[in-house]
Amino acid sequence: MIEEKLESMGITLPEPPAPAGSYVPVVRTGDLLFVSGQIPVKDGKVIFTGRVSEDNLETGKKSARLCVINMLSHVKYELGSLDKISRVVKLSGFVNSDVGFTAHPKVINAASDLLYDIFGDVGRHTRIAVGVQSLPLDSMTEIDAVFQIQ
Repeated sequence: MIEEKLESMGITLPEPPAPAGSYVPVVRTGDLLFVSGQIPVKDGKVIFTGRVSEDNLETGKKSARLCVINMLSHVKYELGSLDKISRVVKLSGFVNSDVGFTAHPKVINAASDLLYDIFGDVGRHTRIAVGVQSLPLDSMTEIDAVFQIQ
C-alpha cells in the first residue's frame, strides 16, 4: 500500500546507501526502529552540498526530501515492507547553514511534509530542526528518525 503511494508520487526507493562511517544504518529494538542520519546521496554521490541560505532554500528542501527517501530505503530493506510502520515517532534534521540563517524549520518541513504525504496521520512526528556549521561530506542536510513498527 505504501509502495503504491510512493509510486503514485513518482518516488522510487533506491538501494540503501552504504554508511559513511563506522555504524549500522538501522537498529531495531522492541517495536522501535532507529535509522541513522541520512545524507542526500544518490548513486553513491552526495548530490546536495554546501551551506543553505535564503538564496538556495528550495535546494535545501530538495536535499531534505532526498534524505527521507534514503531513510525509507533503509527501512524497507530492514522490514521488507513500509506497511509495517505504525508511526513516525521522531525526526531530527540538521541543516548545514550560513551564519545568520534561521529558516531551518522551512528546510526540514520538506522532510516532515513528505512523511505526512506518504503516511498520513501515521507520519506526524516530533521533531528538531537545527543549523550546524558543517555536515559529513559537505552535505546540505542530514536527517535521522525513529519509527514505531508493527
